[in-house]
Amino acid sequence: MTAKTHFSHVKPGDTAFESGGLRDFFAYRDLGIAKATEGKVVAQLVRANAQPEAGTGWHVHGAEFHIVYMLKGWAKFMYEGQETLVSAGDCVHQRPGIRHFLFDYSPDMEYLEVVGPADFSSVGVDGPCAVPAPSRWSRD
Repeated sequence: MTAKTHFSHVKPGDTAFESGGLRDFFAYRDLGIAKATEGKVVAQLVRANAQPEAGTGWHVHGAEFHIVYMLKGWAKFMYEGQETLVSAGDCVHQRPGIRHFLFDYSPDMEYLEVVGPADFSSVGVDGPCAVPAPSRWSRD
């Protein structure tokens, strides 16, 4: 059985960054992939919308596939008990069920996120360790 998908071509001006996504301190730009794949995959750009305060909290996603490709800036994650700096040009595959916590990021942070299925869940969990405090953005 072949999955039903559709051609999609989204240009930079076709969709805007919007708040109201999973995290209120990020803005999201839909790339049209969820509609084109009838919900099998979502691809979106995610960027910093406010300085880090408490981060995402420890959580897992109900997803079969999840990658983050950092386009600009950097973000600091805890994956299980390991602190991981993800910088522009880095790609992270978040295996299903991995406990993680995004706790710090630069003002210019922007990443491409690709997740399947498109309507993946995010569930808070107990973390394996303490998480460092985020840095404060300078007022320069």
